[in-house]
Amino acid sequence: MTAAKVALITGAGKRRVGSHVADALASRGYALAIHYRSSANEARHAVAEYESRGVSAIALGADLADEREVRRLVESTIARFGQLDVLVNCAAIWQSKKLEEITAADVRSHFETNTLGTFLCCQQAGLAMVRQSQGGCIITLGDWADARPYLNYAAYFPSKGAIPTLTRCLAVELGTRNPRVRVNCIQPGPVMLPPDLPANERQQAIDATLVKREGSPTNVALAVLHFIDNNFVTGVCMPVDGGRTVYSSDTE
Repeated sequence: MTAAKVALITGAGKRRVGSHVADALASRGYALAIHYRSSANEARHAVAEYESRGVSAIALGADLADEREVRRLVESTIARFGQLDVLVNCAAIWQSKKLEEITAADVRSHFETNTLGTFLCCQQAGLAMVRQSQGGCIITLGDWADARPYLNYAAYFPSKGAIPTLTRCLAVELGTRNPRVRVNCIQPGPVMLPPDLPANERQQAIDATLVKREGSPTNVALAVLHFIDNNFVTGVCMPVDGGRTVYSSDTE
């Protein structure tokens, strides 16, 4: 058991958005449960690095589409640390494919990871938080572009488009059971463009923002801290997109 607050971050094994969120929470003194599915070596390396900095951390593997594994993920976190204060749902898959090539299996895999996985984590972590006097904070990750989807991601966007509704639903379900449990959603924009993205496409993504620059995973981590700190906010979705949601540039 630890006296520190405890955060479970899904999809934090690889060096992507989840690991940056974990870094921000570690800097706040949180003990960390680092979830991975297939990146066991990266997750264990991250745990070793956190422990070298004096941060209590554990790596936990789970298939988030399997409710038994999700239940075990939450139970293992609480067994190790004694409580669960924050859940951040960063695990996701996305695959570019033309509409003509998308199969039922493609759609199913996106919904299982992005929608069902988020739901199960929120359900199991949220019910555990309901039983805690201090409650807890849950943060989901959607996508700004569910408002204006772009081409070749027709299997991905429906799975992310469900996240705002899921967020509002779970905010009501859990908040009515324990008013100290809050659920909010972050909708990232271009915060981690692929390193192999052609220069012209990268510039187009930048030009399509109002702030005229690429974001970073740190911007998402700052939004996570905002939702944790502001205890009068629940059931809302916040784009972190440099103005992409409200702005349509001439380059699009």
